[in-house]
Amino acid sequence: MMPKRSGWELTRLVRADAHLATTPILMLTARVDDADKLIGLDLGADDYVTKPFNPQEVVARVRAILRRAQWSAQTPPTVFQVGGLRLNAGEHTVTLDGRPVDLTPTEFALLRAMMANPNYAFTRSELIEQALGYDYEGLERTIDSHIKNLRRKIEPDPANPSYIETVVGVGYRLRASPIGEGRQRDAASAGGAP
Repeated sequence: MMPKRSGWELTRLVRADAHLATTPILMLTARVDDADKLIGLDLGADDYVTKPFNPQEVVARVRAILRRAQWSAQTPPTVFQVGGLRLNAGEHTVTLDGRPVDLTPTEFALLRAMMANPNYAFTRSELIEQALGYDYEGLERTIDSHIKNLRRKIEPDPANPSYIETVVGVGYRLRASPIGEGRQRDAASAGGAP
């Protein structure tokens, strides 16, 4: 019932395009027949809401769709390794040089987001979206406290971090090759002790 193209046709086009196929789709329509709902869902819509509608319900449904989309996008891979730091998302474990590291759920989510994107400079708001979700209601600056606590747990010297760098004016980045790791390899190859 849209101009030039129906919602069904648009859904078919989105689902057929490899770059758009995973885009969440919520149909908001005046078509109330059960047959129309079934067609919309069979074509690939994630949800179907008929008019008249409650705006709060639509927002809740959008959040639910985005949570599912975020989860499916984050599922593979489940194990990340940077230097001696290893995170297994499936087992919800973190080890540093083979020793277990106890993290809070927020610390774990932040570390996972950064380990999935090494060397990427995250803004605080990007870290919130990636790790804590769109419905996070805390202040952006609370990320600083979580990073400080995370550094205490994974850094050999939290005052001079080798894993999580502060990117001035931006936010934080997890180095793909921790500081000191290259020096240790160079010393080992030269016959010196690491």
